[in-house]
Amino acid sequence: MNSADIERIVKQVIGEIQGAAPAKKSGGAVPATSRVAMLTSLENFDIKEYPIPPLGDDDILVKVEGCGVCGTDAHEFKRDPFGLIPVVLGHEGTGEVVAMGKNVKKDSAGKPLNIGDKVVTCMIFKDNPDITMFDLNKQNVGGADVFGLLPDDDIHLNGWFADYMVVRGGSTIFNVSDLDLDSRILIEPAAVLIHAVERAKTTGILRFNSRVAVQGCGPIGLLCIAILRTMGIENIVAIDGEEKRLEFAKEMGAERSVNFKNYKGIEELTAAVEGAFGGYAADFAFQCTGSPVAHSNIYKFIRNGGGLCELGFFINGGDATINPHFDICAKEITTVGSWVYTLRDYATTFDFLKRAKAIGLPLEKLITHRFPLEQINEALKTNLSMQGLKIAIINE
Repeated sequence: MNSADIERIVKQVIGEIQGAAPAKKSGGAVPATSRVAMLTSLENFDIKEYPIPPLGDDDILVKVEGCGVCGTDAHEFKRDPFGLIPVVLGHEGTGEVVAMGKNVKKDSAGKPLNIGDKVVTCMIFKDNPDITMFDLNKQNVGGADVFGLLPDDDIHLNGWFADYMVVRGGSTIFNVSDLDLDSRILIEPAAVLIHAVERAKTTGILRFNSRVAVQGCGPIGLLCIAILRTMGIENIVAIDGEEKRLEFAKEMGAERSVNFKNYKGIEELTAAVEGAFGGYAADFAFQCTGSPVAHSNIYKFIRNGGGLCELGFFINGGDATINPHFDICAKEITTVGSWVYTLRDYATTFDFLKRAKAIGLPLEKLITHRFPLEQINEALKTNLSMQGLKIAIINE
């Protein structure tokens, strides 16, 4: 041990005695301030700059590398349905740990966490003992707080549409240093689909050799197809109204596709879906759109005794019209709803992303547009215009 080693150890001990976080930092000194994209009015983000606050003993400072734009962000940008303005959005984010409080040793799954590790967050715990990491599918985290959907406060660094974010003590955080940036940006939306598939499996109908219809080929539907394919399910029919998305659905694992715009009325469309399955109705279907009409239609595609997972409605999208006798009772369809995810689903998602990459599914193609933080208004407008699939904010 030389004098430099001794000096380093002494500084660390003194810092811990004083209650300070270790002085280690990655990529140079942490700046005094951070930019954030603050949604200040409908359809308008302003770039603001705030001081980076001192960290508490259980806090973590993350340098943001990228964040996906979610449909929830687009709804908030367009209508503010949650009444959060002013707010820093962004909950599909990832970045690098650059400073941490002295009590931080491990992530929420028990994996060591150090300066320089790549991380994602899931939720902020409330006083609810039923939500824990290892309660498999006990309940989803829909009622919990999430970074990127927090009311503004005196810290301001509350969402991933920023240069830096403060992860508070009591939050969940996962070390995902073994995943590339694109994969990390897709973790949150992929977890939504992992949860949906786990919900579908509880019916006992979704199996290895099932005929599966996936309606809606936006990012959610495409990730659904990819997850089914990694499970070994091959007999998948994708349903959408855009040919480009249907072609991409085949790259993600769908065997055949049906463009609903090519058919007049539900009878013709049902016949087309059954034709894609070789003359059979689907054993199971996933409804991945936010369209009440699409929900009404999907029952027609499912066989007697089949199953349905509805996951397309993340906000109130309006009422759907169905016939309880013909659509549910007479066919004895088993239906499950799915919304967000559990903590365990997050851990499963990491394995899915590695498996999908290993079998050659081009998940990185889902991210079709990348914008710097200062162009966030354009990014949200691109999302709303449906010009691409997954839109992302990338920090250089």
